[in-house]
Amino acid sequence: MADSNVRPESMERITTEQLALKFIDEQIADIKAKVGDSKVLLALSGGVDSSVVAALLIKAIGKNLVCVHVNHGLLRKGEPEMVCQVFRDELGANLIYIDAVDRFLGLLEGVTDPEKKRHIIGEEFIKVFAEEAAKLEGIRYLGQGTIYPDILESEQGIKAHHNVGGLPPELNFELVEPVKLLYKDEVRVVGKALGLPDKMVFRQPFPGPGLGVRCPGAITRDRLEAVRESDAILREEFEKAGLAGKVWQYFTVVPDFKSTGIKDGKRAFEWLCIVRAINTVDVVECTVEPIEYDLMCRITDRITHEVPGINRVLYDYTPKPTGTVEYE
Repeated sequence: MADSNVRPESMERITTEQLALKFIDEQIADIKAKVGDSKVLLALSGGVDSSVVAALLIKAIGKNLVCVHVNHGLLRKGEPEMVCQVFRDELGANLIYIDAVDRFLGLLEGVTDPEKKRHIIGEEFIKVFAEEAAKLEGIRYLGQGTIYPDILESEQGIKAHHNVGGLPPELNFELVEPVKLLYKDEVRVVGKALGLPDKMVFRQPFPGPGLGVRCPGAITRDRLEAVRESDAILREEFEKAGLAGKVWQYFTVVPDFKSTGIKDGKRAFEWLCIVRAINTVDVVECTVEPIEYDLMCRITDRITHEVPGINRVLYDYTPKPTGTVEYE
């Protein structure tokens, strides 16, 4: 496949396993020809794009791929463990796990401005990754999970993407981007053909700052944990109800705001939890998924009884516009 940011009009859409296997074979051959015996470094978030790139590179160059998974404390429940299990234990990846929770949460302490929080998280991630890269020898290439919509949105000025438009100056690497001409649905087909688990292939879109944008106001460890636990309950109940593949994105938000409630016959001045579930085609406009009353009651009961610090659950009926997908 030509090394170009322009998707050829003749390129066949990857819709079946057979086409995906053909694409995989082509990319493995291209990667081997380009990389040779050199090493490739990859920031592995656990999202579908970086996971598919990791699986492709493992097939092509094996241990010459070095994956770095940074846990900044803003991931969903069980995600760091899942990344380590799938790639280190099942796929035999050369994986470096970095526990940077205290580092990130320390920098975010007391920060309330949403944009400042985003900058801190993004800039510190680059620093952590660059520090780890400096410890390694023989790294010549950087693997990235860039996909075709990233390139389109960046070139058209719709949205800037961190993985489009060059590398930070401190990372003097050549790029390896094997899925950069694919759309998200095609990446998922390739991921299935590579044998990645459904929980990774069909992982919901997740913001770069992670749960940090679902914890409006100054992030605290206890409120962040309330977001993580309530989100896990919501995902579990949606899966039981058959909504996991039907709803485009769903999550919980725990703002820095408390209300009076009653628990065990006593006054409980605790946080409220907001549930958001939306559907979209292009993310420019979003509609709200109508949730059955019994399901919402079950979710409310579990969150208020199982998550410390929450006494009330609300459902967000706001479409985009006037709302946005995330709260920050």
